[in-house]
Amino acid sequence: MFFVLSKSVAFLLAPSNLLVLAALLGFALMLTRRRRLGKWLAGVAIALLLAIAYLPLGHALTRPLENRFPSWDGAHGPPDGIVVLGGAINPGLSRIRGVPQLNGGAERVTAIAKLAREYPDARIVYSGGDASLFATEGAEANYVYPLLDSFGVPRARVRLETRSRNTYENATFSKALAKPKAGERWLLVTSAKHMPRAVGCFRRAGFPVEPYPVDWRTPPRVRFGVASQFGGGLVAFDSAVHEWLGLLTYWLVDRSSAFFPGPLPAR
Repeated sequence: MFFVLSKSVAFLLAPSNLLVLAALLGFALMLTRRRRLGKWLAGVAIALLLAIAYLPLGHALTRPLENRFPSWDGAHGPPDGIVVLGGAINPGLSRIRGVPQLNGGAERVTAIAKLAREYPDARIVYSGGDASLFATEGAEANYVYPLLDSFGVPRARVRLETRSRNTYENATFSKALAKPKAGERWLLVTSAKHMPRAVGCFRRAGFPVEPYPVDWRTPPRVRFGVASQFGGGLVAFDSAVHEWLGLLTYWLVDRSSAFFPGPLPAR
């Protein structure tokens, strides 16, 4: 039930969707006796859409997420294991085209090649099931092995977790598959903006991990400017709002260790 509700609500609460619906409602009201209200509603919705599309509001919301955890420091020695979260492969398009199709989170997968080469003794788990609402796309992890072949990474190096549909299931099912022992050091690879929620879920599941963020979308410091494309700003803003709402929801339903998980104090 949580999975279905989270997918449905996430679509409905996307700011761009809400504003488009508000603008359409405004236009509809302009054809009735509430014409004045309709003009106001449509005007405000369009103004907000333009602001979100062209101003760096999405980056402003994304930057705190991406800056929450620093890049991983390998000075403390090699890890015992590595968990890579899905979200980098489009399983539906991969099935149709017959070859793995990567999306904007491709660095989650390409990090496997680098880490497998640098840490030949580390165990690797790739966690990614079918995250579509009606489970019609197939497990994302099923398309990892052909990519490993192209990377020159033996398939035996990577174990596939194919049941998870969201971040909390990534954590619980990866733990069951990896069976981490006390004192072992495991890396967690996912997009930088997703890392706070992912770390919170792994901590709640009792699986200690060291963040290895990839796939940054913002510079570390604020940059002012106007976007050159209408759609890019909307996508960035929707994605950031989705992540902040995910943090809040997971915390409220006790699937994360904190609202905004951060680095643990140095031992």
